[in-house]
Amino acid sequence: MKRIGIAASKISKGNLALYNAYVVLIAALFSLFIFVVAGSTIIFSLAIIKYVGDEIMGVEFEGSWKAILAVCMVSLTIVITLFNLFAISKNLKFPRMKG
Repeated sequence: MKRIGIAASKISKGNLALYNAYVVLIAALFSLFIFVVAGSTIIFSLAIIKYVGDEIMGVEFEGSWKAILAVCMVSLTIVITLFNLFAISKNLKFPRMKG
């Protein structure tokens, strides 16, 4: 998470507004990448489990696969959102008050 701030500071070159914008942008892009990778892994593993359950073991779960997939993806979304908010809050900087 500290690397987000390091990358944003190198790109913004001292501009605080650009730094904060780049922190949000980098964190959002990283979260989107993690969501796509983890989401495709979840979908692939559930497809394998469904195939093994239906074809090899003969166990039929009629409509529950959509609910299982929905619960998995919502859980993944919540975890990635919390991680993203934590990364952004850790790296944001505010102007200092002179006084």
